[in-house]
Amino acid sequence: MNFLEQYNYWIVIVLMMSGFYIVIAHGNLIKKLIGLSIFQTSVFIMYISMSKVIGGTAPILNEAYEVYSNPLPHVLILTAIVVGVATTALGLALAVRIKEAYGSVEEDVIQEKDLQQEGSQE
Repeated sequence: MNFLEQYNYWIVIVLMMSGFYIVIAHGNLIKKLIGLSIFQTSVFIMYISMSKVIGGTAPILNEAYEVYSNPLPHVLILTAIVVGVATTALGLALAVRIKEAYGSVEEDVIQEKDLQQEGSQE
């Protein structure tokens, strides 16, 4: 096996590390959501890549075919995509509410305002 035969796994690694870096390195909540979406996409690509059977066909019994692909991972990824879209939508809705309440989506500004509010209540 050479590099070109496994290019999709290299793409998974690059996307996964890029998404993880974005989540860790940035304080902006919107950028963190984008990083999570990139990370999630890399996981989808990984599962789809692992479930592909070379020479396999749909699992419909036919005497002409001997190798079949399992459709379950693909169905699970479709479900995960729907859950991912819903989670991203919820995250964006929360970011809008945070922006309305604090005037920013930067973590350090939000934390500073929270600490000021706690100090004024004491």
